Formats: sequence, C-alpha cells, structure tokens
Amino acid sequence: MHNLLYLARVTSIAASKTAIANSRISSISRQFSSSPSAMAPITKECDYLVIGGGSGGLASARRASGYYGAKTIAVESKRLGGTCVNVGCVPKKIFWNAATIAETIHQAKAYGFSVNQTAPFDWTYFKNKRDAYIKRLNGIYEKNLGNDKVEYIHGRAHLTGKNEVEVVLDDGTKQTIKAKKILLATGGHPTIPQNIPGSEYGVNSDGFFDIEKQPKKVALVGAGYIAVEFAGVFNALGTETHLFIRHDKFLRTFDPMVQDAIVKEYERVGIHIHKNSSQSKVEKDPKTGKLTIHYKDATGEGKLENVDDLIWAIGRSPEVEDLGLEKAGVKQSQIGQIIADEYQNTNVENIYSLGDVVGKIELTPVAIAAGRKLSDRLFGPEKFKDSKLDYDNVPSVVFAHPEVGSIGITEPQAVEKYGKDNIKVYNTSFTAMYYAMMEPEDKGPTRYKLICEGPNEKVVGLHILGLGSAEMLQGFGVAIKMGATKADFDSCVAIHPTSAEELVTLK
Repeated sequence: MHNLLYLARVTSIAASKTAIANSRISSISRQFSSSPSAMAPITKECDYLVIGGGSGGLASARRASGYYGAKTIAVESKRLGGTCVNVGCVPKKIFWNAATIAETIHQAKAYGFSVNQTAPFDWTYFKNKRDAYIKRLNGIYEKNLGNDKVEYIHGRAHLTGKNEVEVVLDDGTKQTIKAKKILLATGGHPTIPQNIPGSEYGVNSDGFFDIEKQPKKVALVGAGYIAVEFAGVFNALGTETHLFIRHDKFLRTFDPMVQDAIVKEYERVGIHIHKNSSQSKVEKDPKTGKLTIHYKDATGEGKLENVDDLIWAIGRSPEVEDLGLEKAGVKQSQIGQIIADEYQNTNVENIYSLGDVVGKIELTPVAIAAGRKLSDRLFGPEKFKDSKLDYDNVPSVVFAHPEVGSIGITEPQAVEKYGKDNIKVYNTSFTAMYYAMMEPEDKGPTRYKLICEGPNEKVVGLHILGLGSAEMLQGFGVAIKMGATKADFDSCVAIHPTSAEELVTLK
C-alpha cells in the first residue's frame, strides 16, 4: 500500500514538472517567434577586419593576429590567395616555365642533342596538373590563417558603416561584424570592352587559365605585361599568335630601350603584332565556334578569321562593386580606386586600404609589404608607430620571351626630373654566351641600361632585357635601394662568364 502511494506521488510530481517545463518551452517559443530580432544576423566583434583574401589582405591579417594577438577576421568571396595565386603570378609563371622548356627543346640541337618530340604539348594534362597545384595552395593559405588564429569567413562583405560590415555567406545567410579597424584589400578584376559588338565571345585575362585545350590560333588585345606574357607563352608553345596594340609599342611604362627591343624580338620570333589597332566587331561561327575579328590597324582595315580564342587584356578595374564605400563615406578616384595615403589611411578614420584596389603599384610583393607594415603600425610596439612602405625603387619583372627587369625611373623620366645635363646613361647590347652555339636566327637579344644622376652618379634607373633578368634584378635591386652609385657597381669584381657581369663593367 505504501509503495502504491509513493508511486502515485512520484508520478504526480513528475507530471507537474513536465507541465511546468512544457509551459516554459511554450513561453520561450512564443517569445522567440514574436521577437523582431529573432531572425537577425549573427553579430561578431573583432579588433581587425580584413576584407579581401589576396596577398596583401592575408599578410596584414596574419601579422596582426599571429604577431600581435589582435582578434582578426578575414573575409573572402572567391578563392584565397587573390589574383596572384589563382589567375596571376603563380599560374602564369608555371605557364612561362612550360614555354621556356619548349624553347629549350628547340635549342637543344645546337648543343648536340637529338631531341625528337613524339607528341605535341599536352595542354590538358598540363592545365589539370597546374590547377591541382593552385588548389593545394588555396588549402595552404587557409591552413596558415588557422595557424595564426585568424578567423576566416567565406562570403561577400559590404560596409554598412564606419565600423560595421554585413557579410552574405554562401548559403545566403548574413552576419554582422563590428570591427575597431577595417582593411579594404579587395583587389581588382579584368575589364572587357562594352562598346564592341561580340566582345563577349572573348575571355578576359582571368579566363585565359580556363582554356581547356591549346588553340591553334589566338588573338590577344592589350599592350601591358599580361598581354605580352601571354603572347610569348602561346607563341613558344606553337600557337599562331596575334597581338593587337593601340600604339606602335607595348610595355609603354617601361624604358624606351625595353620597348624597342622586346617589340623587335616578338616580331622576329613570329608573333603577329597589329600596331595602332582597334577592333570594331567580333563574330562567332555557330557551327565551328571559330571567331572572326574585324579590326583596323597601321596597314588598314582587315579581319582575322578562324580564331580559336580571343583574350582581352586591356586593363584591370578596382573590385569595389557593392562594397558599400558610400555608406562609410570612403572616397574614391575618378576610376573607382580607393584613395589612400602613404600610411594606407583612407579619408575615414580606422578604415585602411592597400593593394590593387588603390592602384599605386599593382604587384603582389608590394601589397604584402604594405599589409605587414600597416599591421606593425596599428598593432605593434611604439617603434613601429611610423611604419609604412616606401614605394620608391620597387623592382618589377615581365616574364616575356626574353625576360624584362626594371627598377627606378626611365631615361625620359630622369631627363624630366633632373635635366639632360645632370644624368649619364650607360648602355650595352650583346649576345649572351648561351646562344654561342646557335645559328644567327636563333639568337635572342640582351640589352642593359644604367641611368645615373649627379656628380656622384647615383644609380636612379636600371633596365635589363635578356636571359636570367628576373633573378638578376633582385640582387641589383638591393644595391639600388641602398643608394648605390656607378662607382659602387664598378668596385664589384665581375663574375665570369655571366651576362650580369656586364652591369659592373659598363663604360
């Protein structure tokens, strides 16, 4: 009997507790469903929010978090690594390597090798292997963020205020991030002309890396380093290559010596250069998929038929669409670039910007250096309070065929800055020893120029074209950055036999 009464009591208490619990759950459920903020975006807070997962943004984020312990969040809407890793420097250099090997196979006969190519270059195999390498790099970049305790969010970020950003995630949901400091490092994207009928049949410079099979005939439009590098690669791999340029030279920001020599060399190796050209229409054959390009150039009007691929490499624009700059009051230039000073400050306090989106010097190592120095200044010790990147004497290379290297100012710029009577220019032109065993028609050019200023002949410009120029320039770049003079160059004993020795024996 007692057991029955005890059981009844326990059952009653349990039922009562269950009823109370259900009542509370029901109440909470009603509160949640009726609350206007129930479905509001998740809100996060951080010390440093980096918008853009390219080289500059990642370098700055990792420095801020890994070195200084700042709570850092990085947001990227595409693939980590930005332009350089995915559709720029890295896959481009791999392609350039393949083209260089093709040239070496051709040149091997002069050295006594009987090299017979049993099959054409396997473009598809190469592309798949290159793409796999890039994918591994994407993973390494994400792993490095984790190692430095940077929170990584994949989504599209929009400024909603001076210290607040809304991120739209891949699944369409939204997050709000409140940040003490914000870095805009969104980079840029290639441009396709809008006023040429049929321009959509071509691809931009990013699309070059998506081409699935090697074209027999290709057309490139552009005169910058991207167009010149791609043209050299295609030609070396055996594709009939047409390069359309607006003027009579390309690489027009480089020294005239470089322009003249590289144009002449590209013509010598068989690249079809359409000078002073413009395109009026692009047509696509619905059956074959081949393109016809209608154009005007220095020789008159014409059309290029049976083109497999057309690549527009006519420039890049800042990636600022839907970034919400106007909501935070961030100023832009006439062409949309974010305006930032030498410390990477925008006009809005605690909002900074660097890399291609500001357009000062659009090179990966520049963005990385600027990003690290910015984080040193913002989060580092007192000794870094004035930390900033020096944008003078930045070396740059064009992986053309042959390579081009440049640091400092060009001869015309030196004349304008210092006056013709205050500069002295040293030139040399020779055939590199590598070509000694080859026939005249197979020998590539080597051209060097040293521009000096004042009575002490301080080196203010160095321009080189020829084999090994990229690796060579890095060392000479250190010397020039340190303020080297012609006498310093002369005092260095030459390494013989090399091409580089010509730079320390100039007369």
